[in-house]
Amino acid sequence: MLFRELNRGKCKTYLIACEETKRAALVDPVKERLERYLSILAYEGLRLDVVIDTHTHADHRTASFDLRDLVGACAIMHRWAPAPHIDRHVDDGETVRVGNAEIRVLHTPGHTPDSISLVCAGRVMTGDTLMIRGTGRSDFAGGDPGAQYDAITEKLFRLPDETAVFPAHDYRGNTCSTIGDEKRSNPRLAGRSRDAYVQLMNNLGLPLPDKIQEVLQPNESAIEDDRLRFPTLAELNQVCQRDSREVAAELESGVPPLVVDVREPEEFDGELGHIPGALLIPLKDLPARACELECHKERTIVVVCRAGVRSTTGAAILTGLGFEHVANLKGGMLDWFDRRLAVERASNADR
Repeated sequence: MLFRELNRGKCKTYLIACEETKRAALVDPVKERLERYLSILAYEGLRLDVVIDTHTHADHRTASFDLRDLVGACAIMHRWAPAPHIDRHVDDGETVRVGNAEIRVLHTPGHTPDSISLVCAGRVMTGDTLMIRGTGRSDFAGGDPGAQYDAITEKLFRLPDETAVFPAHDYRGNTCSTIGDEKRSNPRLAGRSRDAYVQLMNNLGLPLPDKIQEVLQPNESAIEDDRLRFPTLAELNQVCQRDSREVAAELESGVPPLVVDVREPEEFDGELGHIPGALLIPLKDLPARACELECHKERTIVVVCRAGVRSTTGAAILTGLGFEHVANLKGGMLDWFDRRLAVERASNADR
């Protein structure tokens, strides 16, 4: 098996390739390095079958959407990834095959809800969950330091001690560690209880990534249109969040809210279905089509997407356009579906 890190910088992209079949995967590709990846693949005579993002990135634009379109690679992310145009959603314990190589998925949330680690041939690519002598921050984008501690100690630290650790970032010039080394020497984890870890992570006081405003929401939405002004983080934080069961009960009441679904059309009638009576307005079209909602300004509007992330953006956009009674469906259609609430697909209802 061929394994290489391609960026030679703080942000890491990993190439995994089966030398027998010449099939390849890229893990956490960076949009700015797209031409480099295509050149390396061509030089090595490899066919790119798979692109995997270990989580929704907040410091760089992903190249997964470009590689999906350019070479037909299968885009893979965790089930809780908010972005559209993901060809395969994976969960804990599933495997991804690349030629004769097998990649095992571990769901390791905490940095983000959709964070995964990838185990392959004595290595584990840990995304931004576990770093070399550190851990990924957990103070934005749905982060949860308790869940991160559990993922590291109960999943990653149960791998063999000799397993090589390859994180998605390193800021100290390191390239590789081992699970055993991190158990013994990681200053955030060694000898620290779960409660102490949560307290530590909640008080780091780190500045936000420099490019978060230009990167995070485009990665969440796969929208490349620079004409769309994404809301600020402050505007997103002001959006009212509503629980699925609460919204379901209101839909059965005498004054139901209007549900606006901001996913793509193929998602609307896809595996998760949609809420009965929902109005489909994809996020990229929402500012231009908001006029269609003028007659509903006095109603409560509940915005929904796959995981509740794009819809938070949609709710903030509508609030900025003067709609006063807007809320987001927390957890989106994933939470709605998992609670077995009513959905429709095309013309067929399903309960």
